[in-house]
Amino acid sequence: MTSAGRRPADDPPAAPEWARRPANLAQAVTAELVGRIVRGVHPPGTALPPEPVLGETFSVSRTVIREAVKVLQEKGLVQVRQGAGTLVTQPTTWNMLDELVLAATIAEDETLAVLDDLVVTRRLLESDMAQVAARTADQDTVDRLRDLVDRMDQLVADPDAYHEQDRAFHDAVMRASGNRIARGVVRSLESQVINTARYMGRTERALCVASNRGHRRIYERIAAHDPAGAAEAMYDHITEAWLARRTEDGDPSRLER
Repeated sequence: MTSAGRRPADDPPAAPEWARRPANLAQAVTAELVGRIVRGVHPPGTALPPEPVLGETFSVSRTVIREAVKVLQEKGLVQVRQGAGTLVTQPTTWNMLDELVLAATIAEDETLAVLDDLVVTRRLLESDMAQVAARTADQDTVDRLRDLVDRMDQLVADPDAYHEQDRAFHDAVMRASGNRIARGVVRSLESQVINTARYMGRTERALCVASNRGHRRIYERIAAHDPAGAAEAMYDHITEAWLARRTEDGDPSRLER
């Protein structure tokens, strides 16, 4: 450095911050490639461009491209074949529980079929957990569910606060079931869509009022230790709440069972 604090003209400039963070750079390239694959820019059965082309496209090194492709393999989106390159796989092999894959698929799905399937999956798991909770819930759990339902009655004019308690209610039921795997799947799915407008849909007061009637039916069936009634109440609640929030895009017949 000169006495004035300036860098001499012949000193090489410092590398930009992003260039010193290859892990983050690989994540960014991965996210972009996930989006391109889901959008059909690289259709199933076709090969991704070779490493030099991808490196030039994203202005990154081959090391970054290799790391991104490795992650795509882990997500089930591509398969590396000797002599054939990196082939895009069929959607049936994609990991739909992966945050990037699910988010990109939802964004591209104009029919809402993916969100319908998400609701069907959540409904199946939570209905079963409500059934178990009705058999096993102790008095502390019953009291907590009652308190949450009563609290939500007071929050119907504040959708953000209401939905926070809504999630707490469902989580209390799931915890009472003791099924950590099912709870983990539901929480993972919910965490990836809970802040998306397409999933949350309309949130006015009337919908909160109707939603909490469903919560109260679930609570009452669990408090009565009625497994079949609790499962039915949860099934109906999740279905009705989604249909009330859902836009008119696509055909909701996927929800029918």
